[in-house]
Amino acid sequence: MSTVEEKVTLKREYYHLIINGEKVESSNGGTIETFNPATGELIAKVAKATKEDAERAVQAAREAFDNGKWRKYPVSRRAQVLNKIAAIMRSRFNELVELEVLDTGKSLSAAQGQVHQAIEDFEFYAAAAVGHRGVVNNLPGQFSNYTEKEAVGVCAQIIPWNYPLMMAAWKIAPAIAVGCSVVVKPASLTPLTAIILGEICLEAGVPAGVVNIVPGSGSEVGNYLVEHKLVDKVAFTGSTPIGKDIMRKASDTLKRVTLELGGKSPNLVFEDADIDAAVDGSLYGIFYNSGQSCEARSRLYIQESIYDEFMEKFVAKAKQIKLGDPFSKETHMGAIIDQAQVDVIDGYVQSAKEEGATILLGGKVANVEGYENGFWYEPTIITDVTQEMKVVQEEIFGPVVVVSKFKDEKEAIHLANDTEFGLGSAVWSKDGARATRVANAIEAGIVMVNCPFSAMPGTPFGGYKQSGFGRELCIETLDLYTETKSIISYYGNRPLNPLGL
Repeated sequence: MSTVEEKVTLKREYYHLIINGEKVESSNGGTIETFNPATGELIAKVAKATKEDAERAVQAAREAFDNGKWRKYPVSRRAQVLNKIAAIMRSRFNELVELEVLDTGKSLSAAQGQVHQAIEDFEFYAAAAVGHRGVVNNLPGQFSNYTEKEAVGVCAQIIPWNYPLMMAAWKIAPAIAVGCSVVVKPASLTPLTAIILGEICLEAGVPAGVVNIVPGSGSEVGNYLVEHKLVDKVAFTGSTPIGKDIMRKASDTLKRVTLELGGKSPNLVFEDADIDAAVDGSLYGIFYNSGQSCEARSRLYIQESIYDEFMEKFVAKAKQIKLGDPFSKETHMGAIIDQAQVDVIDGYVQSAKEEGATILLGGKVANVEGYENGFWYEPTIITDVTQEMKVVQEEIFGPVVVVSKFKDEKEAIHLANDTEFGLGSAVWSKDGARATRVANAIEAGIVMVNCPFSAMPGTPFGGYKQSGFGRELCIETLDLYTETKSIISYYGNRPLNPLGL
């Protein structure tokens, strides 16, 4: 057992759990091996948390919350600590990027953007928390009312593998900004930067027990946290089926739940769009992060009058996407997270073939010279699809886009909403009135108009329908980590006697 006050070296052969401000081993000595998806090579071993470790983490978080040290800090002091977290992260930017690339196989440019945003998340919530307060209400008669915002308590936060550091920042920053304690379970495939973030939090001055990091299996550690009676809230990002299971399990203790789940986001290109901008934005929308994004615009709908022109340019540019060394600035698309996900992606592509679709580009495992032992899949474009096909209705989570035509605005909206999901969407049109009408009609939490970017600090991120509920990355997120207490006072001269006794 050792404290986290030692000099932090980000790239290591072994990573510990963080419980109650200390680096600790797993209770049974178990470990997780984490591999570089681009090469298949072992990066490091990580202590694998058990239920016993999760229990220790929950108890530490509960004690840290109940003793009130952190939540009773003046909000300005908590903000100073969040800003220090951001400053430490910025001073180690290149190291964090390197570790994220190694652990996920994603491209350098993608990792750089995500680490930048993780830093900005802490800065954003440091400022937002200072202004997050209750209100004073005017009541009739000799009464006054004011509200207070109080931290909800101990929060279990379950992080996905596709954006390990950024998603950890999305969850940890708002929770600790308002005074909560957290137990974070990173994905077993990509735990490294979340562990480092936990260490940075402690280095910056977050008290012991406020931030605990326990990588382990979802079925054991994740479920244990969700069902634990001392956990007050669960925040989860991941698949819709697991989100539904979490919601069921959390109901026994009436926990607050925030769910950011799957997506099958539509991308609508109208005939009056700037075609070159729409092509570039559509390429980014599906092939960024190798398509491993919940809001990837994986359903591309093009107005029939410009279909041929758009597709000629879209396919030509897609052929130029470079796979290869994730650390090269020339690489556009990195690796797939593991062989199991490659198999899932290819299974969907094969199903499209069987159902009569056309594989216009890609559609197979990529052979990347020098990276033969890694996990790669070619950028894939599928046409001649129908709305009923699996590749149109189900989330693939890979670099695969399905393309269809539409006749008019009414049909475009119908096609966009013909899904059980409702996370992201995009609209390309120079007609501001049309873009506004369509944006208002789409059933999704995020609409990108003439823009490929879905998330930046201050913009609400979350979905409709089976894409979950709750919003992250915005001021409103702070309400998800607080209780609102209403205090009513009487200030009249005469005692109240409402029963007239």
